[in-house]
Amino acid sequence: VQLQASGGGLAQAGGSLRLSCAASGVTFSRLTMGWFRQAPGKEREFVSAISWIGGGTAYADSVRGRFTISRDNDKNTVYLQMNILKPEDTAVYYCAGDRSPSIVGSTDSWDYWGQGTLVTVSS
Repeated sequence: VQLQASGGGLAQAGGSLRLSCAASGVTFSRLTMGWFRQAPGKEREFVSAISWIGGGTAYADSVRGRFTISRDNDKNTVYLQMNILKPEDTAVYYCAGDRSPSIVGSTDSWDYWGQGTLVTVSS
């Protein structure tokens, strides 16, 4: 299983970025997909996820209303649209996959991880 994240970069505060994560080697339509992030000196934290059953979504309080997660099962890709970016959003963003339809915020519960993509937001 491979999860390939892309789309990170430098943005100004108030700006937008869209992250993508392409999956291969797995039945994508049966994977709950999520995004986590890790800022320097901090633990990896849950950002958002979308279930493979019903498309239910979840967001961390810190990003709710600014970030939107979506998936395209035909393209085996999950997206994270990030708007109204803040300097505190600066982190390495990781995509993850879970065979369970439930959304769990703990990193221990996820089956597959991609490499990170760096997002830097300048003030």
